[in-house]
Amino acid sequence: MAQDHKLEIFRGLWKFKSNTQKIWGVLAFLTFVTIIEVALGIFKPESLMGKFLGMKLLNWIFIILTIVKAYYITWDFMHMRDETKGLRRAVVWTAIFLILYLIFILLQEGGYVFDVYDEGYIKRDF
Repeated sequence: MAQDHKLEIFRGLWKFKSNTQKIWGVLAFLTFVTIIEVALGIFKPESLMGKFLGMKLLNWIFIILTIVKAYYITWDFMHMRDETKGLRRAVVWTAIFLILYLIFILLQEGGYVFDVYDEGYIKRDF
């Protein structure tokens, strides 16, 4: 049984006549975002070197653009748009939980290693 896929992206703002055109449209969008990332990485504008929430603004832009690309790859190429709401939520919530857990572990271990190098002794012995 063939399933009809939605042939639009950007919440219906850009519509296509076939799946092939849609794939090329999404590929063009992802290529455009990648070109922006590469250009920013090469030129590193001085105006984006200021700090925002403890990190350079340029790094925040890279993170946001990477999340946008990951969203469209998952949404269109992995056909999450055509899945049920429960499956979409299960995939997204699991990924968010695992990412937050990884950040927690990295911060805990990073703080411990910093204290060892800073003070010269081990506080906790695992």
